[in-house]
Amino acid sequence: PTGLYKKVLVILHDSILPYMNEPTLMIDFLTVAYGVGGAISLLALNGLFILIHQHNLEYPDFYKKLYNLLDPSIYHVKYRARFFHLLDLFLSSSHLPAYLVAAFIKRLSRLALTAPPEALLVVIPFICNLFRRHPACRLLVHRPNGPEAMSEDPYIMEEEEPSESRALQSCLWEIQALQNHYHPDVAKAAAVLNQSLSEMEDDISGLLELSAYELFDKEVKKKATDVPLEFEQVRGLFRKKNDIFAEHFTLA
Repeated sequence: PTGLYKKVLVILHDSILPYMNEPTLMIDFLTVAYGVGGAISLLALNGLFILIHQHNLEYPDFYKKLYNLLDPSIYHVKYRARFFHLLDLFLSSSHLPAYLVAAFIKRLSRLALTAPPEALLVVIPFICNLFRRHPACRLLVHRPNGPEAMSEDPYIMEEEEPSESRALQSCLWEIQALQNHYHPDVAKAAAVLNQSLSEMEDDISGLLELSAYELFDKEVKKKATDVPLEFEQVRGLFRKKNDIFAEHFTLA
């Protein structure tokens, strides 16, 4: 059953694989789970990472399937933190081809247009870190004239093969759009790409578990500042100078 499937995958990487004499026996189980799609594929990533990293598992289409896991649900599922932590590990190598990293950057940016603020505050620094690791992808930001130089975006969102998505020929107009986001923290994070990025990567570990409640609570606890709304100090409801209402109405 799906429920049991998820429970097994959640604990597989730290409660089962370390205690098996031959963890490679789980290769078929995990590769099939990785191909199921949705939350089950996300949960299978932990176990696959152990097998790839510690037991030399070769998975030819791994990055292609990882790329196709990126859909609107990744910003909403409760396993979001786990997924982005592993995605960060899988994209940490500086030997990955530029077209592959550009495809991930572009797809994450396109999906970010409909993501909630708490997810955007994770994915924007994540994208900045990818630019730091892979300078060849920075032309997505610094392409001359940006979106104005193209009549339409050449990036093919529906393409399943990252190498055929034409991400390197595109630009990040999506991040430019997010600079006008209604949430000020998101707009500020997106505006970082307008400047030269520092060499030090952003630490996103503290943002992975960020929730909408925490964002709201942070805003509520902010100290309010007095914002002047009038040039003349108001001394009553209808007591402005030359106010016609003051001639006919008074406060009881």
